[in-house]
Amino acid sequence: MDWNELNNAAIIQEIGKRLKEYRFKKKFTQQELAERAGISVFTITQIERGKPVSIAMLIPVFRALRLLDNLEMFLPEIEISPVEILKLKGKQPKRIRSKK
Repeated sequence: MDWNELNNAAIIQEIGKRLKEYRFKKKFTQQELAERAGISVFTITQIERGKPVSIAMLIPVFRALRLLDNLEMFLPEIEISPVEILKLKGKQPKRIRSKK
């Protein structure tokens, strides 16, 4: 799947669909997943229906489904060399001193 070709609503829909499939694979009911995640069944339902929810609601679901390790693939840590950091610092806007 090319995620870049999907609009935001389609991405949210796909995430909900996949989380529902993981829930089925783990043989959890929505109630069980909600309890394990510490969120409401309503929120689980919203996620699975592809409704927008906050990241703060997704993280406990990922944790309950043992999917947090996948975040490393989702957003890998990038190491920036000291030279690159210095270059970036040089691009910061400089403050202009006003004359009194």
